[in-house]
Amino acid sequence: MIKTVLPLILLLLPAVLSAKDFFGDPVITAPQPELFSVCYDHSCTTIVTDSLSPDEWQLATAALRQPHRTSADEREAIAAAVAVMEQIVGRHIGTSVDIGRNLRGFGRPFQMDCIDESTNSNSYLLMFERDGLLKYHTVVSRSTRFGLFVGMPHTTAVIEDNATHQRYVVDSWFHDNGQPPFIEKLEVWKAGGDPDKDSGVAGR
Repeated sequence: MIKTVLPLILLLLPAVLSAKDFFGDPVITAPQPELFSVCYDHSCTTIVTDSLSPDEWQLATAALRQPHRTSADEREAIAAAVAVMEQIVGRHIGTSVDIGRNLRGFGRPFQMDCIDESTNSNSYLLMFERDGLLKYHTVVSRSTRFGLFVGMPHTTAVIEDNATHQRYVVDSWFHDNGQPPFIEKLEVWKAGGDPDKDSGVAGR
């Protein structure tokens, strides 16, 4: 009976714990390339620290260092930078095997749920911001959606457009490790936005 119930409990855990519950003392809240936290194994069960060499940091942020004429251009660059961060960190600690969403990879070592993904993506975004690489956006608090019509509770990292104050999710949970995250308007995501049915607005 316990073996049957445990997977269901782990899948439902985000329903009873908010995003902020996983952003406490064990996670470095002022991350920098020389030292930052990485979560995996569902709901930050495992938290390790990692670091990037100067060359790796330059590689990860190359898209952000290009000139961008609009905030939409910068969102595309953010998506590219998060993807490269995942690739580099995945090689360092083993999370390169992470499979998008929950069910296909459930129970596998180094798998990440939305709490892990949103925590890690938020850390990467804060690092970009700290390095002065975000000209059009500010990193804001993570957001969680839930309800009858949007499925199980789900948490994501969020950025805000400095000019319009429109908020966008940077959701790396949907795709396998190292793929660009789903970027969409927060209100669309809150209503159940999903890359399988929405193209995302990284470039709009």
